[in-house]
Amino acid sequence: MALDSTTQTLTDSPAEEDLCSKPTEPVVGPNGYLTCDARIERAWAHWKMLGEPKLIVAPMVDNSELPFRLLCRKYGAEAAYTPMLHSRIFNENDKCRSQEFTTCKEDRPLFVQFCANDPDTLLEAARRVEPYCDYVDINLGCPQRIAKRGNYGAFLMDKLPLVKSMVEKLVQNLNVPVSCKIRLFPDLQDTLNYAKMLEDAGCSLLAVHGRTRDEKDGKKIRANWNAIRAVKNALRIPVLANGNIRHMDDVKHCLEETGADGVLSAETLLENPALFAGFRTVDWVSDGEDGVQDGKLDQADLVVEYLKLCEKYPVPWRMIRAHVHKMLGEWFRIHPQVRDDFNAQYILTFKFLYDMVNRLRELGVSRPLYVKNT
Repeated sequence: MALDSTTQTLTDSPAEEDLCSKPTEPVVGPNGYLTCDARIERAWAHWKMLGEPKLIVAPMVDNSELPFRLLCRKYGAEAAYTPMLHSRIFNENDKCRSQEFTTCKEDRPLFVQFCANDPDTLLEAARRVEPYCDYVDINLGCPQRIAKRGNYGAFLMDKLPLVKSMVEKLVQNLNVPVSCKIRLFPDLQDTLNYAKMLEDAGCSLLAVHGRTRDEKDGKKIRANWNAIRAVKNALRIPVLANGNIRHMDDVKHCLEETGADGVLSAETLLENPALFAGFRTVDWVSDGEDGVQDGKLDQADLVVEYLKLCEKYPVPWRMIRAHVHKMLGEWFRIHPQVRDDFNAQYILTFKFLYDMVNRLRELGVSRPLYVKNT
């Protein structure tokens, strides 16, 4: 289903009386909006209605589009985020709406994520996707330079009144719940105050990336699961953990150590979309690890499955090119001439890509995915 143009500083702890924790409040306050307790109850009711998904595809710019989400869902993902959508461009550009956001009935539960810096623009975009998703998500965590230039993502951590106003605008005007995805402040108490502010504004679910805005290299800097646990303990709404998820053992340990209600994975899923089904790449198989065996699946198999989904649910070729590079990265390192031919192919076709996979197999490349024998 593609949407057309008609579719729709916290330096001090908050005062005790300002916290969202009064059990005696009425269901509806004097302003006509749900009180804190009622919002918390509704947030949990919605999450439970969705089946309390624990294995979730994180939002990835240009990389968590419909075919990839469906591939991950086939291999164990229980929910997924769309790529980050730019709210202003989404409103103004028919092509953006028709190509950047597509979905289908199997694509649920679904978070649709927007970046924004204006409440009214964000609301207009959110209303367009509201009928097709389970949460409208606000990107408050992107740390890249483009987010700094565009005044969105993690750079709104410097403009918390604006963040609060955007959450409140959506909460007061949408039927679908509002979620947010954040990064950590260097100071834990600032992070807790930030999270409590979002909950108080009406956020129904919070995803926490366990790194700060300046900690961009996820392969070199470990996510801070202790900080995520502190956020989980401080809030009353569902909390998701993001960071350090490389295989299912990490999922288990993350849920145990953070107490989170689910985990997000991004970079590892790009290389191995079957992660949530228990498959792992050779990089994450320890020497001498007992009970690990060839899972009779490899990344070339996954590429073929992904391409077939792209034929059924078309997406821009730049997305397809990026996924093929990620999934076949190790294969290309073994046979760089195949990678060079791929990069030189200015106009891609499905025939070229299927033939390229066959060529790699004929060259004898073998990079199996492994599973633990349970």
